[in-house]
Formats: sequence, structure tokens, C-alpha cells
Amino acid sequence: MKIVLDANVIVAAFASRGLCESIFELCLSEHELILCDDLLNEVTRNLQRKIKLPATMIHLIKELLLEHSSMFSPVPLPQDGCRDVDDIKILGLAVASKADYLVTGYKDLLILEKYKKIPILTPRLFAEIIHKKVK
Repeated sequence: MKIVLDANVIVAAFASRGLCESIFELCLSEHELILCDDLLNEVTRNLQRKIKLPATMIHLIKELLLEHSSMFSPVPLPQDGCRDVDDIKILGLAVASKADYLVTGYKDLLILEKYKKIPILTPRLFAEIIHKKVK
């Protein structure tokens, strides 16, 4: 499956052990993780600003993401597609890649529930769905 993890989910995966970390690892090992340049830049910026990781660690994480992800360019979407204009690019990425799921913690995206038939889920709900499919 093609999975778009929003920046907050990827950053949380490196911030502490837990749900986002396990989702990230699952996506790397069993699914196709989808990224774009803007999303990758947001992740690296937040790893530096919010988590305060050293530059060498951020570089290694960026290399890991580039090596184990598929890069797409988001399709342009109408600016009124989401309450937060900054989130349009993540929706455009999901559409461009024909993602099976968009996983995020952002309420402005979650309120949509789906976009062009792509489910938008919290990390918890995504984990529940994935674990049911495995059984």
C-alpha cells in the first residue's frame, strides 16, 4: 500500500518510542512511504527546531527517508480544499501518488475524513485498520 505520513507523524517517530514509531517502521518495511520535497523539508526543519537533533543525525534521517520512500510532486489543488492552506500540499501529494491512506495528527486534515476517496486517519486509527488487515 502507498502511505503518506504527515510531517508530524514522521517527526514523532523519531522523537520517542510509541505508536508513530511503529507505524513508521511498518510503512518502511511492508508498504510504500510517499514523500515530496516540501514534506521532507518540513520534517528536517522540525527535527531541528522541535526535537533539537544534531545536524548529523538529521542528515542520516533524511538519507534514510530518501532511500526508503517514493518521491512525488504534489498536484495543484484549489486553495479552499482544506481549512489550512499549508495542508493543501499534503493532499496534493496523496492525490498525485494515488495513496491508499494519509496519516496525520492535524485536525484541519482529519476533519475532512477523506479526500478524493483517500482516507485521512489518525495514527491510532491507521494502526487499528492495518492490524485488522494483517489478521
